[in-house]
Amino acid sequence: MRSHVNQRHERVLEIVCRRGELRVTELAEELGVSAVTVRRDVETLAEQGRLVRLHGSVTCPEPPVQPAQPVQPVQPGPVPVAAAAGTVLGMVVPSMEHYFAELVRGAQDAVAARGGRLVLGIAHWRSEEDTAQIGRMLDGGVDGLLIQPSWERGVPSPEQEQQLLALRVPAVLVDRRVPLGGRLAGLDSARSDHALGGAAAVHHLAGLGHERIALLAQDNPTSPQVREGYEAAMAARGLSASQPVTVDPEDPAGLEAAARSLYRSVAEGGVTAAIVHNDQTAIGVVQRLRERGLSLPGDMSLVAYEDEMAALADVPLTAVAPPRQAVGETAVEMMFARLGAGPGTSAPSRHISLVPRLTVRASCAPPR
Repeated sequence: MRSHVNQRHERVLEIVCRRGELRVTELAEELGVSAVTVRRDVETLAEQGRLVRLHGSVTCPEPPVQPAQPVQPVQPGPVPVAAAAGTVLGMVVPSMEHYFAELVRGAQDAVAARGGRLVLGIAHWRSEEDTAQIGRMLDGGVDGLLIQPSWERGVPSPEQEQQLLALRVPAVLVDRRVPLGGRLAGLDSARSDHALGGAAAVHHLAGLGHERIALLAQDNPTSPQVREGYEAAMAARGLSASQPVTVDPEDPAGLEAAARSLYRSVAEGGVTAAIVHNDQTAIGVVQRLRERGLSLPGDMSLVAYEDEMAALADVPLTAVAPPRQAVGETAVEMMFARLGAGPGTSAPSRHISLVPRLTVRASCAPPR
């Protein structure tokens, strides 16, 4: 990832010193990345004295700073920008809802910064559509595949494993944990460590003094890892984990039942805090608890898992945010490193886990 950023910095310097004074928006357009990314790059380069910031624009200092010559990477290092130009990567995701859109955006920015192109396929949570999308991309001649498979509960079937093992181009698993004991250890993978995210939520609540902490979660590939982190952290704190409640936020009856179960746990079972996966579920549950007379954080504390819309709740929710965009960027960096290693090489596979971040808001307080 660091090499990817360094290469983008060199590209920024090359463009600015070639064209002279340039607006940040023009620079972002030429690089094919967001203006926010360019502003961050410009700020870093200005602090190093390699660029001069003006009002809304940048220029080279006097005398002009010549961009450093690209260093030949040690195999399997990242592909130089010039060599990456024209590279086409295919990316298959289960959906383009909020979570996945940000992950795809990270991958798209990283590919564009290298002069390549990203082609997207959406599987709609159907494993047969994973197969169809992969086949179309291979027929179209992609150079590599970034795959977030629609595995049920995050675990592949033997047939799904075999499909990935038989690919004729390099592949990186995206936001999927390589199953322990499975056959996919040879694939590169980039993911959020959701188990650490679940544990972070527990440690925050336990640090406030909560001992009875409930878990409500959707039934999807992320949930088993959140549960794993929840149970491990509860054990590490010497606390008893409760049986998680599974909830479908799209089902009003299921959401109502989950809220009713949590209300009883608070009113009768001594529960003082809950972790709810994801934001949509958390907001729906909180609304129903308020209708029953429970308040946050007065009667109970709550941590949401995902942090896409948690800040928009009536009481802004403390939340754990998986680093979605960074996962997409990391997957691209790993793919270009693999492509740069060349055919026939046996560079070690890498499994990179990124740690989610917890943001404290108004929904948590010590128990009464």
